[in-house]
Amino acid sequence: MITKDSKIYIAGHRGMAGSAIYRILKSKGYTNFVLRTSKELDLTIQADVERFFEKEKPDVVILAAAKVGGIMANIQSPATFLYDNLMIQNNIINSAYKNGVKKLVFLGSSCIYPRNCPQPMKEEYLLDGKVEPTNEGYAIAKIAGMKLCEMYNRQYGTDYISIMPCNLYGIGDSFDPIRSHVVAATIRKFHKAKIEHSPNVTIWGTGNARRELLFTDDMADACVYLMESYSGNDFFNVGTGFDVSITELSLMVKKIVGYDGELVYDTSKPDGMPQKLMDCSKLADRGWIYKTSLEEGLRKTYQWYLDNYDEFN
Repeated sequence: MITKDSKIYIAGHRGMAGSAIYRILKSKGYTNFVLRTSKELDLTIQADVERFFEKEKPDVVILAAAKVGGIMANIQSPATFLYDNLMIQNNIINSAYKNGVKKLVFLGSSCIYPRNCPQPMKEEYLLDGKVEPTNEGYAIAKIAGMKLCEMYNRQYGTDYISIMPCNLYGIGDSFDPIRSHVVAATIRKFHKAKIEHSPNVTIWGTGNARRELLFTDDMADACVYLMESYSGNDFFNVGTGFDVSITELSLMVKKIVGYDGELVYDTSKPDGMPQKLMDCSKLADRGWIYKTSLEEGLRKTYQWYLDNYDEFN
């Protein structure tokens, strides 16, 4: 049984997802955390991870650590995305089992679904087709992590659950021009164009690709909700249930940033998956829905970017 003083290890507590989960857990009264930065503990090294678990013996593990990046990073380094994420997941999940962890929550990704998946994407559509080629390494790793949790439950009677968030954005996001995802990349582009008085902003692809976007604090709230209330082999989509085109997102960010120029499209760049809209009815039936509107979340994210701007430039 999880209590407010259960010892919780958050793998990836300084990333966007992990830091949001850390904030939500503290706001709900959890007090006993064990944390390590990537410099203190390299999660790709099996022996180091095993020593850590043997020493700390956490009761709960939140597996939010991952090698992440945007389309270009995934295209340039597919082997790295596959290898690093497999190692991180395998080391943590197996060490959790060997050291009696009571509950583990694995964070997957909506990119696990087939490229040409029916929309909205239901959990049952997993492995019904080929994944999007531009992030194949990352997607395969996430599928493997989710299946590893499921199969440890079946073989060993563990209590490991998986959640599949849609595209996340928000406080703590990476605004690095290579590693950033779509919202952070778009905010950075428009802000840079504004302060440099650029006449236009270039959008990758056609602008027609559609993305479902979830404020990271809402994802964290869903993660803690399921940690406290669910055990079993189902996994859950976590999202808003609606999406926007890249053009629609760009126009929203343009307005929030206060940029006056034009949009131009570089159609030599890939769109990525045409649409990634998730069916979140299974989680809604359990009583959880998101709270933060896209406009509100974008405004909070842009303000956080402004408050931390010197860190990125």
